[in-house]
Amino acid sequence: MMEMIEDMIAQAPDLIMTAGLSIVYAVVILIIGLWTAKKISATIANLMNKKEVDPTIAKFVGNIAYTLMVAFIIIAVLGEVGIETASLIAVMGAAGLAVGLALQGTLSNFASGVLLIIFRPIKAGDFAEVAGYAGSIEEISLFSTRLVTGDNKVVILSNSVVASSAIVNYSIKSERRVDLLIGVSYDADLSVAKQTITNAIEVDERILQDLGITVAVKELADSSVNLVVRSWVKSADYWPVYFFQMEEIKVKLDAAGIAIPFPQVDVHMDK
Repeated sequence: MMEMIEDMIAQAPDLIMTAGLSIVYAVVILIIGLWTAKKISATIANLMNKKEVDPTIAKFVGNIAYTLMVAFIIIAVLGEVGIETASLIAVMGAAGLAVGLALQGTLSNFASGVLLIIFRPIKAGDFAEVAGYAGSIEEISLFSTRLVTGDNKVVILSNSVVASSAIVNYSIKSERRVDLLIGVSYDADLSVAKQTITNAIEVDERILQDLGITVAVKELADSSVNLVVRSWVKSADYWPVYFFQMEEIKVKLDAAGIAIPFPQVDVHMDK
């Protein structure tokens, strides 16, 4: 017994020296690790800000990165001072899995929101069609997208729905083509009808004349000869020009005596 005590006393300086070095290393790892984590998280946030990512997203992602790095640093420090970290990692992994499963829908919305803000298929102010709803995009937040329809209804969509659906953005391009389908009678002179339609719409100064106007026969339908009418306008002028052309073409065709037929069926009676 005395020999064991004497051995322990003899080894005490070495043990103290080893423990002291471990503590010093742990402190160094902690200080350098926290400093590095702070710098890396700040760099991530700055890069996202330079990419014009939403500041809320940039700050949140930076904080997440910092938290994850701090967790790894703490595990490294505990391992350096001799504490068993395998069980701690297992517990943290299980806890993370449980939280992830509990917040699966929320995390999916958040991830989709980040992708929408980074890649910007739509942004605030755009007029777009999303998940079957058409309107002006009012806000893209972390978890949802807010859209206002033409009749001033507010539609709130989860970001996961927005990201997984087809998005039609009408505001990306500065010009849009106005497509009309006008039916005229089979008895009408096509050359006169085409010229009348051209005269009706070319006077509108909102039409981009350098991109041309197209008036051509598209199909021979059951009750009419259908003409396609195409012109280009600024995106902001699309609907005013559309409504103007529909009315002006009707007025001019009536004045020229060209009928716009309605669906009809000829019935022949056999006596």
